[in-house]
Amino acid sequence: MSQLLAKIDADLKEALKNRDDIRVSVLRLIKASAKNRSIDKQSPLSDEDVQSVLSTQIKQRKESLEHYLKAGREDLVKREEREIELISSYLPEQLTPDEIDSILKDAIKEVGANSAADMGKVMKVIMPKIRGKADGRYVNERVKAFLSK
Repeated sequence: MSQLLAKIDADLKEALKNRDDIRVSVLRLIKASAKNRSIDKQSPLSDEDVQSVLSTQIKQRKESLEHYLKAGREDLVKREEREIELISSYLPEQLTPDEIDSILKDAIKEVGANSAADMGKVMKVIMPKIRGKADGRYVNERVKAFLSK
């Protein structure tokens, strides 16, 4: 079992003892998603795999958050924000926009990209460096912005 999954298990036990309903439900969903990913993969998950599960969970909640904001459901917005915060606590610290831009510039120089047609090459170099540390959608937008200049 990955260290991250072991930490999630321990935190789940603690949340059950403290009767922290939101934390319990979030951690159970994470464990279920991780179990499903493990079954799909047909092997135990590494910490990187668990981080991928967590990133997916955050992405789903951000999409829900947008819908709740449009619908004016403040109660659900607050719950989603709390869940995002809880899940994010298990991920490595996120890169700042300046750090992302620096990595992008280096990758663009490395592959010799000079147009939007080279976006795939740039993303291929960048993603292993930033996986779990930055939102892929944001990075994609930044790459487009750099290559369109």
